[in-house]
Amino acid sequence: MPYFESPVDGTRLHYIDHGPATGPVAVFAASAYLGHEMWEYQTLPLAEAGFRCVALDRRGHGRSEDTWNGYDLDTLADDLHGLLDHLDLREVTLVGHSVGSGEVIRCLSRHGGDRVARAVLVAGVSPGVVRSPGTPDGWDPADVRADDEVFRRDRAAYFTALADDFFAVHRPGNQVSPHYVRHLIDCCLGATPRAANGVRAVVAALDLAGELPALDLPVLVVHGTHDASAPLSLTGERAARLLPDATLKVYENGGHGLFATHAARLTADLREFIEAGVVRTGEPAAARAAGR
Repeated sequence: MPYFESPVDGTRLHYIDHGPATGPVAVFAASAYLGHEMWEYQTLPLAEAGFRCVALDRRGHGRSEDTWNGYDLDTLADDLHGLLDHLDLREVTLVGHSVGSGEVIRCLSRHGGDRVARAVLVAGVSPGVVRSPGTPDGWDPADVRADDEVFRRDRAAYFTALADDFFAVHRPGNQVSPHYVRHLIDCCLGATPRAANGVRAVVAALDLAGELPALDLPVLVVHGTHDASAPLSLTGERAARLLPDATLKVYENGGHGLFATHAARLTADLREFIEAGVVRTGEPAAARAAGR
């Protein structure tokens, strides 16, 4: 299995690397509690179509090493950029779901775009969902703290109770089998308690409104109309307004788990967006800009 060491503290982090080494590169950052497995409906068909798909298991998630420290946005973003350095990836499209969108944004604001050509925010919680200077209409921090107590008391019950809302199964077309729901809950429970609570704290403190206007690259924002975890008006629409070069695609009836309920559509949109950055087969847009 492929692993590399975090440039921050040497934590051993797992990733997948699928598809041809010469294909257009997409690097995926997962939702809270989940690892690379959440992206199976995107990484497998894209890799089969000739794209190189790399997906990271965040520290304390999936097959990556558990740690006590490092559950802050800067460290998580540095872990993500460390993977790009480890594989010496260029002209990357960074794809982040939920809190992964925050890791993508902070990775770009901390490390620049030398390795990254494009970015995709899928059901992102960015710029933020909890009340802060940048999100004055966000959720009440007291309500978030109360929710944290419920989460700490019984994570298994928490994930199970929220599964229907996560996938917005009450909306037309959002069918997911109970077997898949159980699988994803089991994956969520694979995140260590420390990692799970640490990432929740990252979401609670997220305030990226000031960083988005400085991201000088094309960004695709994908969001569902019925996302209970990251309401469209608070996140996707606001992120698209703040970004200088954003394309917003709104999925009717889509919930937070649209990577499964709208899998084929998301995969097609990712493919179209990534290919738009390729001028000719194997030649990135930056090469043409440099006169090569």
